[in-house]
Amino acid sequence: MTSATPAPARATAYDTLLARARAGGLGPDPAAQRISVAFTTRQAVRHDGRGGGYRNEVLSLRLAGAVGSCAVEPGALPDTAVEDCAGADVARLLAHPLPAVRVAALDAYLMHAAPHTPANGALPVPLPGGTSLEKSRARARAVVELLDLPPGAVVLVVGVVNSLLEQLRSRGLRYVPCDLKGGLTEWGESVVTDAIGAAGRCDALLVSGMTLGNGTFEPLREHALRRGKQLVVFAQTGSAVLPRFLGHGVSAVCAEPYPFFWLDGGPGVLHRYRAGRPGGAR
Repeated sequence: MTSATPAPARATAYDTLLARARAGGLGPDPAAQRISVAFTTRQAVRHDGRGGGYRNEVLSLRLAGAVGSCAVEPGALPDTAVEDCAGADVARLLAHPLPAVRVAALDAYLMHAAPHTPANGALPVPLPGGTSLEKSRARARAVVELLDLPPGAVVLVVGVVNSLLEQLRSRGLRYVPCDLKGGLTEWGESVVTDAIGAAGRCDALLVSGMTLGNGTFEPLREHALRRGKQLVVFAQTGSAVLPRFLGHGVSAVCAEPYPFFWLDGGPGVLHRYRAGRPGGAR
């Protein structure tokens, strides 16, 4: 008879999780783990049939077989960051002055220590191949299905992705789009820039993992925890980090580690987590 696999430890705050990782409390000694490859991915997107486009820039770090990532505002990452990370030990990068490096290093370390598997609480969801827009819509369905809300409920969407808004509209859900860049959605709706200011008038939160890198995740998590609201995260950034907050303000995570859906037209896989799911005590 084999014993059950211990569930990865949960965390009550991002800084607490980071400190525990640096102390070696979440896996192997981080000072003995070295990043073999560091790279950035830059892209510009304009889907067929959509009026606007956007740009992405992501820092990724490879630790053994795991890749951790953190999205940044295009042009914000110094060119020296990649060279600084390649060959560095994880302990040093967990204390790096750049938040994006700390997030990517923590993501790689936690994915190495506890990968996205059913034993660690992850439910794999196949992502079919197709055009960039088809794959974007398929991912959006997988994300929005994690919300348990009646029609007419209002969702704060932090990190505007038009396919997500489209899915919410199709389910009769209303939303407040929020992004630090502001602007307009595909349907001409104004995008607010103050997430916490808008959260009070919303029934649930649908949040990009990019909030980890720009420092806005913790206030959103605390708001959801305090008010008893659902907080669902769609995570390319910090896909192995954010499931650690299940039950502590985060109700569900759709984790998408590198390679991301927009990199090619082939099939892929997403990993969904829900608070309270057997085996999912991250």
